[in-house]
Amino acid sequence: MRFRILVAVVALAAITGPGVAQTDATRPLSLNEAWRLAEQANPALRSKAARQAAFDGAVQDAGALLFNNPELSLNGTRRKAPQQNLSEERHNEWSVGVSQTLEIAGQRGHRLAAAEASRTAQAAELDALRREVRATVAQQFYRVLALQQRVDIETQALDLFDQTAAAVTKRQSAGEDTKLDANVAAVEAERARSQLDAVREQLIDARAELAATLQLPIGRTTDVVGNLAHNLFDPLPSTDRLLADLPIQPHLLALAAQEESARARLDLERASRIPDVTLGLGVGREGSTEARERLTTLSVSMPLPLFRRNAAGVGQARSDLDQARIEHQAGLRDSEARIRALYTRLQNLQRRVQRLQDVVEPTLAANEQLSRKSQRAGQIGLLELIVVSRQTLDARRDLIEALLDFQNTRLALVQAAGLPLGPEEGTQK
Repeated sequence: MRFRILVAVVALAAITGPGVAQTDATRPLSLNEAWRLAEQANPALRSKAARQAAFDGAVQDAGALLFNNPELSLNGTRRKAPQQNLSEERHNEWSVGVSQTLEIAGQRGHRLAAAEASRTAQAAELDALRREVRATVAQQFYRVLALQQRVDIETQALDLFDQTAAAVTKRQSAGEDTKLDANVAAVEAERARSQLDAVREQLIDARAELAATLQLPIGRTTDVVGNLAHNLFDPLPSTDRLLADLPIQPHLLALAAQEESARARLDLERASRIPDVTLGLGVGREGSTEARERLTTLSVSMPLPLFRRNAAGVGQARSDLDQARIEHQAGLRDSEARIRALYTRLQNLQRRVQRLQDVVEPTLAANEQLSRKSQRAGQIGLLELIVVSRQTLDARRDLIEALLDFQNTRLALVQAAGLPLGPEEGTQK
């Protein structure tokens, strides 16, 4: 198989062998399908989305016309009035009143601002978590894809070295090769078999990890199909562009909203130092039957803030605001540094993969042809041919590892910059 095919190789067939079982009824999983399954079943996403109702309720309560509900009071009194030389007089008295506590320092606006900022932070955190889950799934997906390709390479290596070992054994029987040559060829074949088993074990673990993330049914395998070289030659956006859009990325929007919510709660706690005013209105009937009186009462009351000034609430709110501000500033700095580092690493990986393709590929292809011609001409033996073949196989392994490293770095950069992972991720080229 030509070297360039490995750059855009697609896992079109199921891999079989010890430790790798797959049924014909199992359809290979694309990256888009993996994302869909993860967003439907991921426990962290479902738990985060379930909290949305709590924030909606908090905003609804904070936006009420009056934060305190009116209070209704009913009083009934049965009075016994003794009279001189007469039986005691009995009569009933009653009163009905309603009172309403009013906030006079703008607490409603601060409370509503805090609740809305918290809801905004929740939505941004959910978006950031969704992107994080998609990036994690993509990394696991590309690892499975890379290991599937490694299994193909190791299978080819095993076939090559088995054939070589058999040929050397025949030549040794004919007296054309030595016992040492036969032993070396046998060892190479066993090393290739061991390498294939090791890669298959890694593939089993990678598939199990992806299946756990996607919450797949027990027993379902996760063969994948995709393009390991996706976006390899696409131009990278400039760091200035990435950094300019950094403050509006979901994870930093969440930190900014948390800071705004903490600031609104501090304003609310400060406003709570100003006492609320309670207005009351009541009506009632009092007095004896002959002197019945109808009463209407208007009351105004407010506590005097002489001793407790809500210092604890204000101090805690100020502390929360300082902490939120520190986390926001640290998030900006850390994200900028991470983006710059990942951007540089991604550029280096692009150049490394291109060198493997542009320099190593034609050289190895030429070496392979020359070695086969030399071997047929009797200029080199089978063992020298093994050395050239092993070099070719090692280069193919290096290319797959470089492509996987490129994808992991690209996904980390996408996540750090808050860029969306679009549906084209799972397409093949």
